[in-house]
Amino acid sequence: MIHEMTFQLRTSDFAKGQAWYQSFLQREPDFVPHEGFAEWEVLPGCWLQLAEGTPAEGSGPVRFAVIDIETERERLIQELQIERFEIFQRKEVPVKWGTFADPWGNRLGLFEYLDAVEKEEKQKRIAKL
Repeated sequence: MIHEMTFQLRTSDFAKGQAWYQSFLQREPDFVPHEGFAEWEVLPGCWLQLAEGTPAEGSGPVRFAVIDIETERERLIQELQIERFEIFQRKEVPVKWGTFADPWGNRLGLFEYLDAVEKEEKQKRIAKL
C-alpha cells in the first residue's frame, strides 16, 4: 500500500531555483538534508523535492489546487515573472486549469474547483491538517 509520495523537479541553478520555489510555495523548505537539495511537504505525505541538475524534458505538468486561479496567476506573474498563461474551462470538467513553466522548463500548473460546495469542503479538510 502506498502511503506517501514525492515528486522531484530539477534546476540548473539551485540557489535561484530554491528562491523561486520558496516564492511559489510562499514558504521556506521543510527539509534541506544537504547542499543542492530541498523539500517541501505540500500536503501531508506529499513532498516536492527540488534538486540541482538538468530538468527532465517532456515531463509534467505537476498541478497544484488553489482557491482562486486568476488571483494566483496574477501573483505568479508579478512575483515570479512567469508568462501569462491561459485558463481553460469545459462544462464537463469540474475544474478550471492552466499550465506554465518555471525558469528551468519544469512544467507546472494550477487548478481550481468550480463547485462552491466542493471547494469549501476541500478548504475545510486542508484547514484540519
